[in-house]
Amino acid sequence: MSFSQDGPKFMSSERLSGFTEGEKIAIFGACYDGTTSFRPGTRRGPDAIRNASYGLETYSPEQNKELEVFLDLGNLDEVFGAPKIAHENVYHGTMEVIENGLVPFMLGGEHSLTPPSVQAVFEKHPTLFVVQFDAHADLRHEYLGEKDSHACAMRRVLDFLAGEDLLQVGIRSGTQAEFEELRSSKRLVSPDAKLFEKRLEKFKGRPVYISVDLDIFDPAIFPGTGTPEPGGIFWKDFAQLLACLQGFEIVGMDVMELSPQLDLSGCSSVLAAKVVREMLILSQ
Repeated sequence: MSFSQDGPKFMSSERLSGFTEGEKIAIFGACYDGTTSFRPGTRRGPDAIRNASYGLETYSPEQNKELEVFLDLGNLDEVFGAPKIAHENVYHGTMEVIENGLVPFMLGGEHSLTPPSVQAVFEKHPTLFVVQFDAHADLRHEYLGEKDSHACAMRRVLDFLAGEDLLQVGIRSGTQAEFEELRSSKRLVSPDAKLFEKRLEKFKGRPVYISVDLDIFDPAIFPGTGTPEPGGIFWKDFAQLLACLQGFEIVGMDVMELSPQLDLSGCSSVLAAKVVREMLILSQ
């Protein structure tokens, strides 16, 4: 495992070996889409987000804050084929960031990469809870013969995380069995800020990992994803949901499932970059 040395950087060119006091968050890209089941291309997500970020302001009107300094470590080595090596790279990359006293922020890449990142954070923060913003339940035990598929992302998280420590926000697609589990476990949360804020009350004082599958957004504003699902949220909805997490200790994050080539307008990449900006500011 190593971080690539070339490629565009997200508003920063500093490396992990030379970060300065005051820097708290380290971004790294994970360019893998080997288990994509419909339309591939998320391996190009991290650099598309970086490129789009150059057109954004560093000030957030919603949070009334300016983006502070952070690190961009570039991308983990690109992997093709079965997910094992890609997952090992993510786990070790996340752990390297943590061991340097920084908060890991992964840009994907497909959602199957979330479990190894969460696992590394969980080992450091055993009282961790996870918030998943997503259109899909991702609770299959296996998909197309692969237990580490992007369709199994939260099932793999639940291999080590207690079920009551996962909140699944905005889910609107899955099998009947997945929805029966979501409802019976009470992990399903409507993408309504007031309801979400109420559900967060019991987690006050605990560290959180935030995972955003960008297909939570409606395809009308975010067509650039491999598995678009009608009926999603819009920007104001997301900003209000994110605001509910103010005051929590954010110890890990990811933004996944941008397939930039599926939206020739580039608007999906811009929205993804804005999501990243808001999450960076939230966690400062």
